[in-house]
Amino acid sequence: MNNGEMVHNLRESVRKLMRDFGVLERSEASCCGMSLGQCHAIVEIGRAGEISLNELAELLNLDNSTMSRAVNNLVDQGYALREADKTDRRYIKIMLTEQGTNTYMTIEKGMERYFEDVLGSIPREKHEQVLESLNLLETALRGKKCC
Repeated sequence: MNNGEMVHNLRESVRKLMRDFGVLERSEASCCGMSLGQCHAIVEIGRAGEISLNELAELLNLDNSTMSRAVNNLVDQGYALREADKTDRRYIKIMLTEQGTNTYMTIEKGMERYFEDVLGSIPREKHEQVLESLNLLETALRGKKCC
């Protein structure tokens, strides 16, 4: 296979993965009754335990104003708390409420079951190869802009 064919095959594989995950994420987010962005924010806040607005925006690759609106919606809906740091009032801490933590756990358990099923459909002797390849691809894609 020549380089042009390899590039085309890589592009098509990544495009299909992104499309498939987009469909999965939309269905998962709608089950939780929130936007996809809010769903991602809940997961990242839940994993961090406590995170600043700037850190969350950077993790999700969003600008601060977009992230601020998403967090405001999470606060209004009872999923998150937003509080100024006692020592530095400019630092805004975001953490999940009990409702937010329950939603986070539901999302995590559902995704764990989903990927357990995905991994189960791949031959066991290929598991490490698949994970290594995905890590290489993720690293290669990080920071690259398409258009």
